[in-house]
Parts: sequence; C-alpha cells; structure tokens
Amino acid sequence: MAPVAVRRATPEDAPAVARIWYPGWCDAHLGNVPQQLVDARPEATFEPRALEHVQHTTVATVDGEVAGFVMVVGDEVEQVYVSAGHRGSGVAQALLAAAEEEVAANGHSSAWLAVVAGNARARRFYERQGWTDEGLFDHQAPHPDGPIPVPAHRYTKAVHS
Repeated sequence: MAPVAVRRATPEDAPAVARIWYPGWCDAHLGNVPQQLVDARPEATFEPRALEHVQHTTVATVDGEVAGFVMVVGDEVEQVYVSAGHRGSGVAQALLAAAEEEVAANGHSSAWLAVVAGNARARRFYERQGWTDEGLFDHQAPHPDGPIPVPAHRYTKAVHS
C-alpha cells in the first residue's frame, strides 16, 4: 500500500475534491436526509463549494493523486470524504488525525462533527477512532434560502495541542 501524504488544499485541488465529494455525499446522504437538501446539492454545486472552502480544506494524497479531504472550521470537522478506491486504506484515519490536530491548533480542547443518522458506516468509523456519540440533534445544513434541518448524531472528541 502506498503511503498517504497530507497537505493543505490549493485552489487547483477543487476539481479533485469535487470528484470525491459528490459521489461520497450521495453514498452517505441519499435516503438519509430530507429531499430538500438533496435538491439543493446537485453535482454541479460541489466544485464551486470546494473552491469556496479551500482555505478550510486538507487533502490526503496517494502517489500524488488526491484520495480524500477534510474540512475544518473552528472546532467543527465539517466534511470527511475518501474516494471509493481508497476506502479502507488508512486515508480516512490520516485525514481525521490531521483534522483533530487542526482543531487543537485553533485553540479548542474538543472537536465535533455531525453524521446523518442513517450513515451507519461513518458512525462505526468515528467510534473506532475514539469519537463519542452525544446523540441526535437537528444539524442545520447551509442553504441560500435558510438552513435545512437534518437529523444527525453529534460526535465529539477531546483534542490536545
């Protein structure tokens, strides 16, 4: 297995991030979120969103190719996605460790993230990584017409600088 390298994203990474983000988002969300959110997230919106959030993005590369990414804002780990071909290869663990380090570097003692209630695979992954499920809440997914409430589990983990 090739080594995983982690680095800050650049604007040039936005197309690769979008190619991972959209199918990963579909895998995790279709059937698990309100239709209003699905309608608000067509494939064409992912590359502009990736570019808009590049300053919050860290990518993992394998053999020079972007294999996954994570977005961190303050104490929240907002997005963690790995390409289908790299799932189970250690990319997700490397990204999550980088995110935890970034949250600590941002001056926070704990990190949090939201996982849609029906995404059992992701929930198991976070629990294996030492995250604690604090229960259900309505995550407010951003939308131009106002946030869309999405049933999700809030996970937290203590982080140290």
